[in-house]
Amino acid sequence: MGLTVGIIGLPNVGKSTLFNAITKKSILIANYPFATIDPNVGIVTVPDKRLEFLEQLYIPERLIPATFEFTDIAGLVKGASHGEGLGNKFLSHIREVDAICEVVRCFEDKNITHVEGDIDPIRDIEIVNVELMLADLEVILNRLSKISKKALLSNDKEAIKEAELLNRIKESLEKNIPVRKLEFDESELKIIKSFNLLTYKPIIYIANVGEEDLVGEESIYVKSVREYAEKEGSKVIKLCAKIESELSELNDDDKKSFLNDLGISESGLDQLVATTYSLLGLAAFFTVGEDEVKAWTFKKGMKAPECAGIIHSDFEKGFIRAEVMSYQDLFEYGSEKAVREAGKMRLEGKDYIVKDGDICHFRFSV
Repeated sequence: MGLTVGIIGLPNVGKSTLFNAITKKSILIANYPFATIDPNVGIVTVPDKRLEFLEQLYIPERLIPATFEFTDIAGLVKGASHGEGLGNKFLSHIREVDAICEVVRCFEDKNITHVEGDIDPIRDIEIVNVELMLADLEVILNRLSKISKKALLSNDKEAIKEAELLNRIKESLEKNIPVRKLEFDESELKIIKSFNLLTYKPIIYIANVGEEDLVGEESIYVKSVREYAEKEGSKVIKLCAKIESELSELNDDDKKSFLNDLGISESGLDQLVATTYSLLGLAAFFTVGEDEVKAWTFKKGMKAPECAGIIHSDFEKGFIRAEVMSYQDLFEYGSEKAVREAGKMRLEGKDYIVKDGDICHFRFSV
């Protein structure tokens, strides 16, 4: 299943440096606003240690990890919702992503100018978030002007329900409350889905720190970001984009050695990927064989036919059953044969809810 995460923030906060580290691509990095004009898209792999064991066991011709897209979007400025900077073009790019990573500058550097003149992470966050809320408010008001008339004149129950929902969202946005903080039932979710509201998307704040602040006591800048995120129920990842860029050039062994020297066990990018997966309620199932071992991303709660459909639509249409074993059982018993002999291999039907780490072989008929 396709997944896209957008990297946003004010100009010169480290977005493009971080994007380079994520994708190991070389894109323009410059000390001025809008160095990135068109969104740069890179495919990143999801680190999963389980694949190492599966590769050793099956010795496949191809090993394919789960992936998703990171999109580096041009720096936003105050007034973007009214056309400042790259304005609506910028905002339209954000509407296309599944989740938002907002990079916040938490380091001092006289050689890198700040678009607002000084370092203030909370001000920067609120500039971005207010612009997103204003853009959502415009969408809501436009729809309300149409649906309210219909609800009033025709007494249409569906129109009345939609108008009531949109008014609730409008009131929230006018109080600077993002849509993701509101609760909706299933019928309401169906209504708002088509609007692709920016502030309904889950968000992760990336506190981009200097090298000297990566370990040890956190700076007042990072602490303020954590406090802000905690109030709205969002996540924070602390990393140094410059160091992540250096790590991206190393092989696995050198990377581990570098991290050990820094006194940290996991890179910021690995934390970011894991957090993004968790935030979106995602997991992975595997298909295995001598030709290919592959990890497939799915939404937690999906049933076997839906997961089969991720591989190919015909698999879902003609689904018969799934042959399933858990990764943990395969790891413990050491082979498929031993798993079968232990009675741990299962045949599951259409109502089976796939679990993270399931190894599946789907039976289907077209």
